[in-house]
Amino acid sequence: MTLPAAKLEKAPGTRPAGVHDEREAAARVREMFGRIAPRYDFLNHLLSFSLDHVWRRRTARRFRHILRRPEARVLDLCCGTGDLAFALDRLRGLAIRSSRTARLPVIGSDFVEGMLDRAQRKASASGRAAIFAAADSLSLPFADASFDLVATAFGFRNLANYESGLREMARVLKRGGEAGILEFTEPHRGPMAGLFRFYFQHILPRIGGAISGSSEAYAYLPGSVAKFPSPGELASLMRKNGFDDVRIASWNFGSVILHSARRV
Repeated sequence: MTLPAAKLEKAPGTRPAGVHDEREAAARVREMFGRIAPRYDFLNHLLSFSLDHVWRRRTARRFRHILRRPEARVLDLCCGTGDLAFALDRLRGLAIRSSRTARLPVIGSDFVEGMLDRAQRKASASGRAAIFAAADSLSLPFADASFDLVATAFGFRNLANYESGLREMARVLKRGGEAGILEFTEPHRGPMAGLFRFYFQHILPRIGGAISGSSEAYAYLPGSVAKFPSPGELASLMRKNGFDDVRIASWNFGSVILHSARRV
């Protein structure tokens, strides 16, 4: 399957300080997230005031019409420690609890083994129908048209090439399948814009660095959000790389955005 290329005025993907190309960017991201894996869940909930749970549940509800189908195949891309996969599976269990057909497990993929280890332990402890696999989101080990839904929460921003990531999402989706990208964005207007920037640039890096022991990882976060495409830019990029019917939902005073779209 060949999908059209697209141009992006901002960086083609994440660029941590000091890297020169996509290979170095991916290696740096993998190393940073590997270091913070032991404290990742605690800091996610602390630094978001536990609203990250709410945002993932809202994302799952957006795709309820897919999740209620027991045979639907679902992928949580850049899954980290699996919280989106668990939110998807939880809603799926509620949606089809009257069905006698066993639901397929949600698949989570990530290229940071420390994150996957924690995700698998959480799945085992909670009894969630989710399985996890090591995979590079720019070169997924899945066949074309494998999934009905591919969703990601706060991980897409860390890809070394956004176009490649979108094309790979489109490749593994069935025609008519759907994608969801939940991400932070930097609000540029309104009473909360200045407060958001202050928190992200000054408070969050200090708390995250102190607790995780990795000041680099939490200094990287606000920069990666500031450089990420705006909601309109990402929507345009999705349309150019295999998707249509792109919809944007804005939460938390415009700092959290869900893009949902259908695979052409």
